[in-house]
Order: sequence, then C-alpha cells, then structure tokens
Amino acid sequence: MDESKVIMKGRLGPGMMITVDLQSGQVYENTDVKKSIASLYPYRKWLTENMRTLKPVNFLSSLVLDNDTILRQQQAFGYSSEDVQMVIETMAAQGKEPTFCMGDDIPLAVLSLKPHMIFDYFKQRFAQVTNPAIDPLREGLVMSLEVNIGKRGNILGVGPQNASQVILSSPVLNEGELEALMKDPYLKPQVLPAFFDIGKGLDGSLEKALKNLCEAADEAVLSGSQLLVLSDRCEELEPTRPAIPILLAVGAVHQHLIQIGLRMSASIVVDTAQCFSTHQFACLIGYGASAICPYLALETCRQWRLSTKTVNMMRNGKMPTVTIEQAQRNFCKAVKSGLLKILSKMGISLLSSYCGAQIFEIYGLGQDIVDIAFCGSFSKIGGLTVDEESWHALDDLEIRNKMLISNFNAFFFLKLARETLSFWVKAFSEDTAKRLENFGFIQFRPGGEYHGNNPEMSKLLHKAVREKSESAYVIYQQHLANRPVLRDLLELKSKRPPIPVGKVEPASSIVQRFCTGGMSLGAISRETHEAIAIAMNRLGGKSNSGEGGEDPIRWSPLADVIDGYSSTLPHLKGLQNGDTATSAIKQVTFFISPASLLNLRLMGVASGRFGVTPTFLANADQLEIKIAQGAKPGEGGQLPGKKVSAYIARLRNSKPGVPLISPPPHHDIYSIEDLAQLIFDLHQVNPKAKVSVKLVAEAGIGTVASGVAKANADIIQVLSHDLCDNRVSLMHNL
Repeated sequence: MDESKVIMKGRLGPGMMITVDLQSGQVYENTDVKKSIASLYPYRKWLTENMRTLKPVNFLSSLVLDNDTILRQQQAFGYSSEDVQMVIETMAAQGKEPTFCMGDDIPLAVLSLKPHMIFDYFKQRFAQVTNPAIDPLREGLVMSLEVNIGKRGNILGVGPQNASQVILSSPVLNEGELEALMKDPYLKPQVLPAFFDIGKGLDGSLEKALKNLCEAADEAVLSGSQLLVLSDRCEELEPTRPAIPILLAVGAVHQHLIQIGLRMSASIVVDTAQCFSTHQFACLIGYGASAICPYLALETCRQWRLSTKTVNMMRNGKMPTVTIEQAQRNFCKAVKSGLLKILSKMGISLLSSYCGAQIFEIYGLGQDIVDIAFCGSFSKIGGLTVDEESWHALDDLEIRNKMLISNFNAFFFLKLARETLSFWVKAFSEDTAKRLENFGFIQFRPGGEYHGNNPEMSKLLHKAVREKSESAYVIYQQHLANRPVLRDLLELKSKRPPIPVGKVEPASSIVQRFCTGGMSLGAISRETHEAIAIAMNRLGGKSNSGEGGEDPIRWSPLADVIDGYSSTLPHLKGLQNGDTATSAIKQVTFFISPASLLNLRLMGVASGRFGVTPTFLANADQLEIKIAQGAKPGEGGQLPGKKVSAYIARLRNSKPGVPLISPPPHHDIYSIEDLAQLIFDLHQVNPKAKVSVKLVAEAGIGTVASGVAKANADIIQVLSHDLCDNRVSLMHNL
C-alpha cells in the first residue's frame, strides 16, 4: 500500500477496540468508542447511589461456645484431629495452606472404610495446554476474589436497578461481616436451615428435606429476597436432626433455581460448620455459593489461640506470637491464597468466573445425587445414593445408632445419608472419646485409613529382598494385589486362550520399557535417588530425576568398587564396577548449574525450566515437556526450604534453606501453537532427540492429546492417580 494513503498506524492492545460506521464511512478509535458509550447514561451516578461495598468487620475476640460444645460440633460435622491440628491450626498460625509430601496414597472416598465428608468425592479439574494454568504469584495483578451479592438484572436492560448490588472483597466472611450483610435492607435476606429429621421416618428423609429446601428457596425469591443464606447453625444440636451435607444443599438449591428461571434473582451465601479447607471452599463456590462464613472453623481458630498449650508455646518463644484476631485473619488469608491457586489451575483469573462453573469431576456419587445437585458434572463410576427406604424402616433410633457405630464399614456403602449420620450419631454417643478421632487420612496410623505407603508393605518388601526369598515376595504381591484401587476392581473378560509363555517377549526386553516416577532427590533423599537410578540402569529401564540438578559424579560408570563399596558413592552398598547412577529421564529446576547440563540422555523440561540450557538439551536422547503430573495436576513443584541442604543448593545453584518453587504454567505455552513452537525449537537444538509431552488424565484428555499430537510431539505420556505413588502413566509413541 502506498504510504501516503495511510492516515494512522498502530495496534489493538488488550481491552481496546475500533469501530467502523459503514454508512458514514467514519472510523472511531478506542477512546472515542468508549466515551460515546459512557455518555449515553449516568452510569457513575447509578453506581454511586445504588452499589454498596461491605466494609471489613473485626473478628470476634472471645469464644462463643464452651470447649465441650465445640468438640461435639466438630464431631457432628465431620472434623478429625488431623483436620484441626494439621490444617486449621497451621493456617491460623502461619497464614498459608499446609503442604505435605508424597502425594495422596489413600483410597478414593467411595472405596474407603472410613467415613468421609461429601467434599472428598470431588476432584478439581485443571487446565492443560489448550487453556493453560496461570501463575497466581507472578500474574496476580489480573486475579481477583471480588464477589457481587444481589439480584443480577437483564444484561440487555439499562437502568439504575442493575447497579443495586453489594460488593465483597472476597468470598470468605467472618461472623460480623455475615451479620452486616444480613442487615442490608435491599437484599431482603432469607435464612434457610439445612437439616433433615430422621425421627419423622420417610417424611424427614434427606431427599425430602432437599425438596423442601428447594421449595423454600424459590418461595423466598418470589417474595423478593435477593440473598438466600443456607445455614447449619443452631443453638443446640439435636440427635435426630442432622445437618444436610452443605455442598449437597447448595448444589440442589442452585440447580433448582436454574431450572425454574430464578437463579439470577438471588445470591446464595453459606453459613456453615462443614467448611475449613480451601478445597471445600472451592467446591461450595463452584456449585453456586457466592460467599461462605465458616463459623466453626473460626471458632476452632479462637479455641486454639486461647488454649493453654498455645499460650505457653508463644510465651516460651517456640511459636510466633499472634493475637486471637490475627489467628482468624491468618486462616482467612490462607483460604484466599488457596482459592487463587485453585482458580489459576484452571486458567481462571476472576472468582466470578469460577462461581457456579462446576469445574470438578465426581468419583463415588450415584446419578440420582448428581441429577439433584450437580447436574452437568462428570461422574462415571456411580456410588452413593439417597435411597433410604430400608434405613428408615428401622424405627428405633438407638438401634440405628448402634448399627452405625458397630458395623459402619458394611452398612453405609450405598447411602449418603448414612455417611452423614455416622458423624452425627458419634457426637451423641456415650462411648465417644472426649477428643476428636484420628482417621489417619494424612498420616498413617494403626487402625486408621489404609495407605499405599504403609509400614507392613515396606516390611514385607524388605524381608523379601534381604532374605532373597521368593515365598516372602509372593506374600508381598498378595498384599499389593489387595489394595483398594479403583482399577483393581475391574475383571478382564476374554474368551481367547492364554498365550504360551514361549511366544511372549522375555522379561529382559519388557523391563526396558519401564520408567520410574519423577521424584527429586530433595524429596526422597540422595541415597534412595541414586539407588533407584542404578537399579533401573542395570535393568535397561529409565529412572526419572524429578525436578532438580544432578551431581556430575553420577554421570560416569563406577570403576573403583571393592566388596560392593565405592569411594565415589560411599553411602551405597552392593555396587558393581560399571554401574552408573545417572537418571535417564531428567527434569531440571529453575536455579541453573551449567556444569550439570552435560552427559544427559533423556530429560524433562518443567515449568520452572530449572537447569535448561542448549548444552543440556543437546546431550539428550529424549526431551520431556512436563505440562502436568499425576501427584499434583495443575500445580508447580515445591521443595520446602528446610529440605534445601547445602548439597541440594549446590546442585540447583541456589542457597541453603531457600524454598524452590516452579510455577504451574510454562510461561511461553498458552496454546497448542505455542507448544508446537517449543517442540520445534527443541528439535532444532537436538534433532536426534524425541520430544515427549507429559499430561494427566481427566475428562476430555483425548481432545487435549490430539492437539498435542498436532503440535508434532513424538511421545504423549498420560499420567493418572494411583494409590501407592499417584503416578501411573501410559506412554504412546506417535
């Protein structure tokens, strides 16, 4: 084009626009367009006169309940000693979520022999490649937890009534803020108690109570209420009136109002004792709640701060001093940062986009429950139902209570109401201990929840190895086969006769396809890490270094072994000359050590790009781009500062004691096209190496994988949850 004909040059940035009036031939720039729209109506006046902002209200400075009542409520609403001591108290003391290592090695809630809160049947979904995760720390500028409360007007209508809403800075409310919200005259709040009555038989069933709750909700909205408060708070708990699982109540009301066309006429706020973790907050928000007041969790924070043990530890300098108000503020701060992290896993920046989005997969709830409260969510395996006819046929409450307590494992499996009752009746049982039960969900304990990484399994394996006993190994195999893993419940049906062993590949050939899970030496210790690498190299398989550097002394075959010991690796035994401790699969962390970039065969490109340089890439047989991993899909890696020893810091070119964190996303991959560009660049650096992409299984993974294939990946690796180490993978060569 002739430059003399160009009137203006430029580009459209984020949020900018231009318009062309085809009749007049005029072109309007971004500023002109927005000014013309903004001047049509007195928007500023409408906002000033109608929009309200909820001002912060101080936290309570004393206990509302006595210790015995707090204990009973905690028992009734499903708290365990781990929940209080390892989650709530940690958040109150530190202002951040607790972190645990080694992933989740307990069974799915539906396969557990211990009672679970309904939240445990939900797994958060996460973004991969096509709509990638974002970084809540480095991209926090675009993220917000702001919430609007009140009726939402017609999006096509214009008027001051559309501005009549209350703005909350976050969805986490304390008791005072909830009370202030309830006093707003324009919202006309309506409290809806969420309980069912087992003393009334079928008329008081859980299903009937949900129906009544939904009817009360639409009646309140039709009467002009713009704020529905679902509450399980009461002056005194009653043995025959257990609380409805609050997530079930929220989902049922949310779906019901959608079906009758009233959902935009009111907001749902939850006043509950059943919420204390960030996952539980996310579930409630994801299924329709705009805000939550976790009154029992806040009361637990106050109780912890005022306890003699805490006071003495703070006085003696064994714990940082926090006030009772600061303890509650820390808890809320931890929840908020956790919510931002959960939003970022899905690539969502605004809480308003997450509210009601139902971005979860359900494992262990039947279709009738899904249809009532979670319509549209993925639930492929079935599970608990709300069918309670046989349960309510037992008229004697005492008999029911005894059956629940004495034979719970065999009795609750199919009925959601019974799992709820299992917590409730124990709170009123004379046999219940005067302290919270430890179910062992986080840490293994005798008599607690099953853990894949349990002492008995380890002892059996050690015995088989030390004694070189095949019979002992058979016993270990039997214990391994009895794990409560979902995929182990499947039975293969085939009419094809068994294939003769002689026609099957030899074991020596098969094991060359084996690869270990990616665990850094910071996570499992230097000795374990090196031993695994040596073992896999002897087999011809591949070990995975996890994120982090690798000591150069591991790259050369050992030549100084005497009686199984080597001065190169003096902490290992049973060595042989020719052994090599290098990991075939390597993931590299943020803090680059150039010397660690040579002599690599197969390595990973993780989100932090720890140690990734052209030299590193040029010395590989396979390059792995880790988009997600089974142990923590949608999240980056984290090595706590206390694990960063001088040795690890040297390998990662860091400083001892400094936490090492890689972000959730790759900051140069925001689409399939970006991934294709990275794969192309890696092939240019090392034309001989194959490039693999690591994904995690979820609903719709096939679509994501097809996009990755179009991006010219050589190998797609799909990981999934597994009881023992959370890393089960399926590799597909393209």
